[in-house]
Amino acid sequence: MPGMRLADARALVPELVNGDADPVADQEALQTLCDWCSRFTPWAATDGDDGLILDVSGVPHLFGGEAAMLQTMRQAFARLGIDARLAIADTPAAAWAWARHGRGDVLPPGSGLDQLGPLPVDALRLAEDIAGDLRRLGLTTIAALAKLPRAPLTRRFGPQPVERLDRLLGRSEEPISPRLVPAPWRARASLAEPILTRDAIDTVLRHLLEALCNLLEQHQRGARQLALHSYRVDGHVQSLRIGTSRASRSPAHLFRLFRDQLDSIDPGFGIDMMLLEAGVTEPLTGSQQAIAAAGEEDGGIAECIDRLQARLGRNAVFRLQAMESHWPERAIHAAPPFAPPLPLKPPAAPRPVALLPYPQMLDIEAGSSGWPSVIHWHRRRRHLTRMDGPERIAPEWWRDPEESPRDYYCAEDTEGRRYWLFRSRNTWFLHGLFA
Repeated sequence: MPGMRLADARALVPELVNGDADPVADQEALQTLCDWCSRFTPWAATDGDDGLILDVSGVPHLFGGEAAMLQTMRQAFARLGIDARLAIADTPAAAWAWARHGRGDVLPPGSGLDQLGPLPVDALRLAEDIAGDLRRLGLTTIAALAKLPRAPLTRRFGPQPVERLDRLLGRSEEPISPRLVPAPWRARASLAEPILTRDAIDTVLRHLLEALCNLLEQHQRGARQLALHSYRVDGHVQSLRIGTSRASRSPAHLFRLFRDQLDSIDPGFGIDMMLLEAGVTEPLTGSQQAIAAAGEEDGGIAECIDRLQARLGRNAVFRLQAMESHWPERAIHAAPPFAPPLPLKPPAAPRPVALLPYPQMLDIEAGSSGWPSVIHWHRRRRHLTRMDGPERIAPEWWRDPEESPRDYYCAEDTEGRRYWLFRSRNTWFLHGLFA
């Protein structure tokens, strides 16, 4: 029993195995087990330090009923070497009480106090001091507590006993926060025999993509983000994720995006279930295709971008988009490939074809007129023959009120190279190069 001294426990069970406690590792193992339980329902959460709670509403019929589902779960836990007490009930509180203090298994719907009444008050998950006070007063069962008037009970012990009774009997809601937010669009494959080879994984994934894309087509949706979860027989879950630049429901194209990542899946002793879910979708209506293109593979720019992002990373493929900013270095930013352009007015003066990442300070030699006649850049002296300007660009006062205005000039040297220079606080900078 919890709290028993090790010597006393060994006197009762000489073959008892003991080890050092590792609460952090225990919690990590419980979270891993919770992820694995998403094979039964997408709504799974950890419950304390030693329990799991699953919302199986609308799920048992997939397993042949509630009793058959519990038996399937019990066998799955046994294969992992876990001896679990399982229960299904109308409410989370009733399931918790029936699993930990009752007989377990399926609690008949609408049982209420007929089945739960004989259970101890500990089945309500009350604070230890409240449960102790109730036991000292002779209120040892839920039925005895439920017979008391609510107002005096609340004045004496606070609102917790009444709240827990209402949750137990379904009079108030008890939300469950899943560890992994479930996706609304899912396709699953429960395998009769665990698979071990890459060819088998590819085959299952193709079937899942076909099923999911058919489901999305029925609702005129396209996938933007997909996740593939592989459930191994040893309880480990491996996940792969892909994204698309535009909504898609082409199984062939989505399979190509997954293909390079499938080598990272380690089947271990076998994968007995795979789950594919679309976490982000967008409306996607059908489009008319030319007769000549029927049956041909779409080689559009969107699919090309998706393949590049799958190989190089999502942040490696982008387009430059203009921004509302006075400073040239802030006037563009990296945007998704198909982000809509912003309507902006072109600048009055010409802009260089190459803008430096940031302005570079220059050493200059002034001529007789006071303007720069020589600039030192990249360890070379460059003699300037002409300068056009200035174009004054004011600072953005809402960013940094201490910034000074810049006077930009287009300068040309004796070799025909053209530079975009500016002066700020009597210091000269190079900011770009013309063609």
